[in-house]
Amino acid sequence: MTQEINFKDQDALNTLVSEEFGDWSDTVTVTQDMINQFAELSGDHMWLHVDEERCKTESPFGGTIAHGFLLLSMLSRFPSLPNVAEIVTGYSHMMNYGSDKLRFLGAVPVNSDLYARSRFKSVEVFENKTKVTAETHLHVVGQDRPALVYELVFVFM
Repeated sequence: MTQEINFKDQDALNTLVSEEFGDWSDTVTVTQDMINQFAELSGDHMWLHVDEERCKTESPFGGTIAHGFLLLSMLSRFPSLPNVAEIVTGYSHMMNYGSDKLRFLGAVPVNSDLYARSRFKSVEVFENKTKVTAETHLHVVGQDRPALVYELVFVFM
């Protein structure tokens, strides 16, 4: 059985925080179909994302690239941390609180295999909530530098 930690126990919650990232997630391939669907949903039809013929000759990447916000929206497909909602107890609800950092550090060419790894960066217990910050790095497989760095903040209440 997994260790259970009360959402108000700062010392126990601190054991989740680490400078080290967890294991790599499974890989997901970003396809042109995914990019096109995101363009339709978001209204972002910039040619670097959707015009395959133009990108063959004019793009510095030799083909289309994924939207940065498509990559951000895909992060839930890359679980690489323990499910904290199953470890932490005593709260009535958990919710997304926002972001502390978002950086797009490199283009992601179509048909790239992606994976991610994460870590719990900080936990702060307050009177009315407990705030957790998780940091995720999304990489194109084989590249050392992340394509995306994201810090998600969520709260237990």
